[in-house]
Amino acid sequence: MTVNHKTDAQIAQESIMQPIANIAGKLGLKHEQLEPYGHYKAKINPADAFRLPQKAGHLILVTAINPTPAGEGKTTVTIGLADALNHIGKQAVVALREPSLGPVFGIKGGAAGGGYAQVLPMEDINLHFTGDFHAIGAANNLLAAMLDNHIYQGNALGIDPKRILWRRAIDMNDRQLRNIVSGMGKPTDGVLRPDGFDITVASEVMAVFCLANDLTDLKTRLGNILIAYTKDGRPIYARDLNAHGAMAALLKDAIKPNLVQTIAGTPAFVHGGPFANIAHGCNSVLATRVARHLADYTVTEAGFGADLGAEKFCDIKCRLSGIRPDAAVLVATVRALKYNGGVAREDLGQENLDALQRGLPNLLRHISNLKNVFGLPVVVALNRFVSDTEAELALIQAACAEHGVDVSLTEVWGKGGAGGADLAHKVLAAIDKQPNNFAYAYEVSNSIKDKIRTIAQRIYGAADVDFSREALAEIAALEKSGQDKLPICMAKTQYSFSDDAKLLGCPSGFNITVRNLTLSAGAGFIVAICGAIMKMPSLPKVPSAEKIDVDENGNIVGLF
Repeated sequence: MTVNHKTDAQIAQESIMQPIANIAGKLGLKHEQLEPYGHYKAKINPADAFRLPQKAGHLILVTAINPTPAGEGKTTVTIGLADALNHIGKQAVVALREPSLGPVFGIKGGAAGGGYAQVLPMEDINLHFTGDFHAIGAANNLLAAMLDNHIYQGNALGIDPKRILWRRAIDMNDRQLRNIVSGMGKPTDGVLRPDGFDITVASEVMAVFCLANDLTDLKTRLGNILIAYTKDGRPIYARDLNAHGAMAALLKDAIKPNLVQTIAGTPAFVHGGPFANIAHGCNSVLATRVARHLADYTVTEAGFGADLGAEKFCDIKCRLSGIRPDAAVLVATVRALKYNGGVAREDLGQENLDALQRGLPNLLRHISNLKNVFGLPVVVALNRFVSDTEAELALIQAACAEHGVDVSLTEVWGKGGAGGADLAHKVLAAIDKQPNNFAYAYEVSNSIKDKIRTIAQRIYGAADVDFSREALAEIAALEKSGQDKLPICMAKTQYSFSDDAKLLGCPSGFNITVRNLTLSAGAGFIVAICGAIMKMPSLPKVPSAEKIDVDENGNIVGLF
């Protein structure tokens, strides 16, 4: 493997970007059909895209094993695969989520890929980009302000201040805002009540934004957001406050997909960004549809491990949009599998076949889920590190071969598209030669309990599900109101198949605990909150923000 001592930031900053009109021209879009944000970013009106001839539209989903501190490089492989397909003569684009400021300044750092497989301009994408997240947060908080104002101005709808469901949002990890009391001060300062903030990527507005088919659908979904109950138990929706029109007005530009480029000049749609551990974890339906319309191959990713992102991609995004993937790429590393086998982080560079053997079942369960539950052709992308030994690589390849899955040793970080050529060929072969019997993990018509239990048992390997008293009451209420026939969005830790972040590898025989459920009526799914998961993350002891700076010339440093 080629060793490159440059940082991701240095590689990005030394790259020469093409004018965004040149990138759009590769998709058949003309300069006048762009809404430029400077020289290297633009928004695309979906109507303009859909008037162009339809391309082949193959869709490749990139997912991964459960994330570890060792890093798997899923976004890097996603970008690298799109570059690799173009490298071998195909026409491909990539469709990604926008990074959230919370993890950028928290523990994760930048989220625009790495090495020579990055989307550009990296700094813009990681920070304010085109302002989409700000617009989503503003729409969320407009609804919150209108709700509290309605109560203050006489409460004609009879909203019970103790049964308000809608929380405020901010795109920042801030534990201090999880639970607050608002309306303190003078009587003119509002009604005193318990309140709180979610991170913007966990807001239902983000989910609505990413699942809407167009502006009209967006406005309808916004109006369907359940925000509170009256004292006699009647549900109150955003449309009851006449808030959905103004919310849609704030989002009218944001809903247009963003076009940027990779280092290699591959067109990249970066749009929307729900977390996969607390939301559905996929880029917008609109961006995916536009990409598929304009390209022969679209490479997209789903957040975190396949037990979260890929499951929700299939069971929520595909179900609600009619989109179907043609193949799945499962990203893993030798280091991450050894970590799942019990090796300490500082020892991951040493050969350890026994630990690797213990960690392999994590990879194999994800393979089984993608093949046997969702019916997809699968290729494993083994993101290669210089510390990987031939014996370790051979062990993984042999194990995957026993499950009928090809392994590709990818080097896109150091070599860009050329380092993913083998992966590109194997993905194309999988699409052409492997059966695609795409299916959902559960029937949406099943009961809420059965749907949750099916996910826990079929995907996670759990023995059963424990429902709290509060969760059981919420299930009963949803069944009584006829709102139980919706997909389930599981909110749980990303680090384990279970709801215990420390239970690594491929656990079995455990129970999943569902603490409570919330109805995302606008998005069109039910969120099941498991274990200790929260909708507002926190900063670590040493946040990444401490390393981020800007020099006297305005250059941002420390993102990678």
